[in-house]
This record gives sequence, structure tokens and C-alpha cells, in this order.
Amino acid sequence: MPSRRLTLILLICSAIILLPVILLGIAVVVTYPTLPSLESLTDYHPKIPLRIYTQEGNLLGEYGEERRALVKIEDVPLLMKQAILAAEDDRFYEHGGVDYVGVLRAAASNFTSGGAKQGASTITMQVARNFFLTKEKTLTRKFNEVLLSFKIEAALSKDEILQLYINQIYLGQRAYGFATASQVYFGKPLAQLSIAEYAMLAGLPKAPSAYNPVVNPKRAKLRQLYVLRRMHELSFINDESFQSAQTQPLNTHHLSNNTSQADYLAEMVRSMMFEKFGDATYTQGFKVYTTIRQLDQSAAYQAVRKGVLDYDRRHGYRGPEGFADLTQGNSDEQLEEALQDTADSGDLIPAIVTAASSRTVTAYAKGGERINLTADALRFAERALSNRTPLNQRIIVGSIIRVQKDEKGVWQVSQLPQVEAAFVSGDPQNGAIYSLIGGFDFNKNQFNHVIQAWRQPGSSFKPFIYSAALEKGFTPATVINDAPLDFDAQQTGSEPWQPKNYDGTYDGPMRMRQALIKSKNLVSIRILQSITPKYAQDYVTKFGFDADKHPPYLTMALGAGLVTPIQLLTGYSVFASGGFKTSPYFIQRIEDDRGNVLSQATPVVAGNGAEQVIDTRNAYTMVNMMQDVVKHGTGIRAMSLGRQDLAGKTGTTSDSIDAWFCGFQPTVVGISWIGFDQPHSLGDRETGGGAALPIWMGYMEKVLKNAPEATYTAPDGIVAVRINDAGQRDDNGTRSEYFYQENVPSAMPSVNPGDVTPQTDIIKDQLF
Repeated sequence: MPSRRLTLILLICSAIILLPVILLGIAVVVTYPTLPSLESLTDYHPKIPLRIYTQEGNLLGEYGEERRALVKIEDVPLLMKQAILAAEDDRFYEHGGVDYVGVLRAAASNFTSGGAKQGASTITMQVARNFFLTKEKTLTRKFNEVLLSFKIEAALSKDEILQLYINQIYLGQRAYGFATASQVYFGKPLAQLSIAEYAMLAGLPKAPSAYNPVVNPKRAKLRQLYVLRRMHELSFINDESFQSAQTQPLNTHHLSNNTSQADYLAEMVRSMMFEKFGDATYTQGFKVYTTIRQLDQSAAYQAVRKGVLDYDRRHGYRGPEGFADLTQGNSDEQLEEALQDTADSGDLIPAIVTAASSRTVTAYAKGGERINLTADALRFAERALSNRTPLNQRIIVGSIIRVQKDEKGVWQVSQLPQVEAAFVSGDPQNGAIYSLIGGFDFNKNQFNHVIQAWRQPGSSFKPFIYSAALEKGFTPATVINDAPLDFDAQQTGSEPWQPKNYDGTYDGPMRMRQALIKSKNLVSIRILQSITPKYAQDYVTKFGFDADKHPPYLTMALGAGLVTPIQLLTGYSVFASGGFKTSPYFIQRIEDDRGNVLSQATPVVAGNGAEQVIDTRNAYTMVNMMQDVVKHGTGIRAMSLGRQDLAGKTGTTSDSIDAWFCGFQPTVVGISWIGFDQPHSLGDRETGGGAALPIWMGYMEKVLKNAPEATYTAPDGIVAVRINDAGQRDDNGTRSEYFYQENVPSAMPSVNPGDVTPQTDIIKDQLF
């Protein structure tokens, strides 16, 4: 009896022990066939955003729900892999998908600590969860996760699993994968990171929002230190590296959609791609390589910012842009919260004033820095510190202001400008756009002034009128009277008009070259009278201008029509290329996610397929005249660049509403504009030479820094003839002038200058 009872007890105990195993086996047999296929792992095609690059391959911007960059396991730095293993699964290469040692260790740790604080998910289990399962905390989900881990381990190698993890894991800031996170948080590729930065990234998978170094730098630091300790314990790093990495400051890089100040250009690309590919634009990993050059884009961005801010400072401080109530406290957290709705604008950082007097201002700058402003740093806003200033314009405690570091790294009071500006440059030989800045701040104003703003060009349009005159027999030596004129409404197309020169003075008879150098309005009008507005209207279409935007009235001579900066780029490129018209383009090629070329630009080139729209001699003569505009005229400030090969023309419209400078060198054309979106005067003393030219100079100074100085060779059919001050041929004359071979004047006595009369049969060189 005792033996039978003992046997029964043993059987019962065995049944109790074996039943869960049997049930587990049944569950495995039933569940395993229902597990999802691993096709999404073996044929991995994640959503990859549209990426836009410069000519050189530097990232300009990306668009898509997920920021993601795929990287092969062999291209992942060893230290990055070791940091991940130290943080997430140091026995990854030893277990078969489930780390039983890790499970026991986590259970013991959680028991002693009194709660579930340590998990035991392996990297393989995380891959299973991220690809196939939800994050709900149930036994069923965990059971499926374990089975999937075994299935994954059976189908893929360890390196293949780790590669999937490295590319798929979410790391905050819409970044998926460590290669993307490296760019998002530090603005560098994985290969360029330090040990401290590897550890920071490796700490993110546990809780991307909690350990985000941009949002929660303190918690991120604690997590980073834990990863560094684990790396040290596992002998991935030595004592020296461990100590150094612990103290290394981390400069996180908060990445926007754009990494090279090319928001306007990137948006042009995005719009074009969406029109072509629809929603697939944002998920299929298209790569668009533009014609933008990194140096040019950066130089243009900096030049526009500086030009606009310099203009803004000339017109005074307008006062704080808002007010924050600090009665509830002024801790860093409270001040940061108060600034959350105030957007950054490049290096113009919003700040809240925490103390203010007539000589000193203390402020909290968004991002965490407390700064003191004194002396020169306050000079721009000096009036706003006076008790005599209206309260809404006064800097007091709680005022929201803008601060900016100067070239020496010292904080200064600044402000958001109200004026707008644009700049575009390109290659006159084939139309490739090198830089494009559509406005001061894309986040503030998405209106792209380069392609959307129809503005009056003012005197920057005169070269096209002068070019038309050359085709009508005028020469740079033609003498024209700079004297007052009076027109009725029928002649102008609107109302009676008494045009004036910018400075209000008149110089009498002068050569056409001198008239362009000095930008004489009355001379331009007389030229247009002679060649007729209708002829000029037809002629300017050769340069890409719309005839209907330039009505055939005498006001056309002063640039009263409408143009866009991109049109002026095309127009001035005709001169710079020797008379050929090239179409501006900004996309070199489009590739799919595998590098296959889907589209390739095939631009026509000046002298090789491009249409010749004006005589080469005309282009050469106009370039030569515009060189003198830079050397001796309204563009003379550009001579400070120390080059002799620059040419261009200033433009200032009536009441100084628009200011332009359009200029070039044989290899690059640049168009600079500044004005208000709601047109009003820039100021009585603001001109193209004072407001727009500095932007153009800031760009050219950098992009032409190492470029050899170009020379312009006179084409066949151009003859240099000695002339006197009256513009007549004189073999003993003091200067030379260029003439078409068929228009070379004979030596003739002087005649009295007069107004242009289109009907005259007398050679114009002798008439004016």
C-alpha cells in the first residue's frame, strides 16, 4: 500500500510538472504556424523619406513621416555596435533569441528592488516586437515575441538581425535608426561620433522621449553615463576613454527639415517631386541631387541675413516683440516654457528680460543660457531703455527680445526684421542654379521671392533697353542730352509725367556709356523714344521677360514693368554668356532608393545648343559698359572686392520701394533684391547700391575668393576707335570706344547736341 500511494503521488506530481510543459508544447505547435512571415525582414523596405542634396552630396533637406537612413552592418563603427550591446543586450552573440541568464538577472534585480525596473528583452525580441507586434504588456504578446525571436534567429544571422535593429529602432525626433539619429542629434555621420556620443545614442531605445538629449538633457546625461559604465565593465573601452567620455560636453544639434539654409529651394524640389510621384514622394527613398553648390548656398544665406540685418539696424530698434508674465516665478523651466511659442530665426534667439536698467539688461535666452548685456551690446536698443519711451516699446522685466552673437561671440540685442530680401545665382553658360534664398526666414514667411515676387526692376532694367539701342545703331559713344522732359498721359499710358534723375540734377549732353554709368533716367527715356517702346517691348522678350508685364510706354525705360529675380538671372546670363539664352534649372538627377537614375538633366550650353538671342558683339559691348558701372559708377562699392572682371547694374525704383543689384563675372551671375512684401519706401537714402549691392558683394567675395580673374575677349566685328570727349572719332582722342564694324564713324566736325529724333537720317553718333 505505501508503495502504491507513493507511486500515485509521484504520478500526480509528474502530471502537475509535465502539464504546463505539455500545454506549452501544444501552444507552440498551435501558434508557431500562425506567426507572421519573415518576408518583411528578409526583404526589408522601410519608409524612406525624400532626400535633397547639393551637387557635392551634402544633405539640403528631407521630407517624410519618418527620418530614416539605411546603413549596412559593416559600415557601422565598432564602438557604436558595442555601445548598443552594452545598453541593450551584451550577450546578443551568445544566446539564441532569448537570454535566460538575462531573464534570471532581471528577475533577481526586480525582486530585490521591489518592482519591475529591469527588463530582459533581447535585441532579437525587440526586432520581433518592432516589426510584427504591438507594445501592449500581455502574456500573449510576450509569448508571440519569444516564438518570433526563435524564428528570426533560425532564419537570419546575428549580424543581419543587428543590422535590422540598427536601422529600424525609433530614437526620437522622428528619427528611425542610428545613422539618422546621428545626423539629427549631432549633425554628423556615425563614423565621426565620439565615444560619448555613441553612448548617448545607445541610451535612447529604452525611452526615446525620456532620454532625448535635446528635450531632456539632464536625464539623457544620466542614461549616457550608465551606458559608458556598462561599456567599461565589458572592456569595450579602457579607463582613460571612460574617464574622458564622462566629462565630454555634448553639443546636440536640433535638426530642422533643412541643414544648409536651403528651405526655399528644398520646397521647390519637394513640390516638383510631389507633382511627379504623388504620395510615394515621401516613402520611396527618392534622392534628388540639385545644382546647388554648398559654398554658394552658405555664402548667399549669410549675405542675405547680414544685408537685411544691417538695413534693419540703420532704421532703428522698434521695441520688444512680446511680454511674459513673470509673477509666478522665473526659474529656467518657467522661462523656457514662456518661450516655447516664440520661434527661433536662425541665430536670432528669443530671450526674456529678467532685470533691466538704463545700462544693463539680464536675460534668459531660449535654450538655457542666462546672459548679461551692457555697453555696446545695448547701443542698438538704447532708446528702449529710457523711461521716456512709450511702455510698449520699452525693455522692461518680462520683455521678450531677440539676442544674437556678433563675430566675436558676444551677445547683442537684435530684432526680427520686417523687410524681405532674395538672392539667386547661377551659371550663365548652362543655367544651373548655384544658390537660392527666397526670403529672410522660411519658417516666418514661405513666400518665395525668387520665383513668386513680381517687382519693378527700376534701373536694373536699363541694360536691356541699351542693348536694344545698340541694335538700332546706337553706340557707347552716342551723345544724348540729359535734360528735363515733360509727358502727357497719352505718352505714358497712365498720367502726366515729369521724370527726374535720382539726384535731381541734369548734366546735359553725355555719351551713352556715361549715362549708364551714372544711371541717368532722362537719357534712358530719350533712348527709348528713339527706338520706340514697341520695339523695346518685343526686344526684351529675347531675354526671357514677358511682354505683357512691360507695356510699351516710356516708363519702361526706368524699369516700371514687372519681373522676378529668376527672370533677371536669365536676362543677365545672356550678357555674361556672350548672347546665349540658357534656361535656369535646379535638379541634376533623381535616383531611387537603390541608386538607379530615374531622371538626368541635359541642359543646353552656350555655344553648344543654346539659342543665341543677341549678337555676340552686343553682349560684349554691354558687358564692357557694365564693367564701367562697377569701376566708376553706381556699383563702385564692388571694387572693394579687388577684381577687375565684375560687371553689373544697380536698380532703385520710385520712392525707393525696391532695391536691386544684378551683376556677374563670366562664371557666375547673381541677383540681389530687397524690399517690403507690402510695398512701401525703404527710406529716402536707400538705393540699390546701398541696400542690395552689399548682399551681392557678400556672396561674390566668398565664391570668387580663389577664382582666377577672367578676361573678356572682343569678338570678331568689334572695332576699338579713338574718340574725343564729345564722343566723336578722333585719332588723337583721349579714350577708346567700341563700335560694330559697320557702325564705325568717320572723323567729322562737332555738331550741336539735341534731343533724340527717331526720324532723323543723320548718323546718331553725330546728332546728340
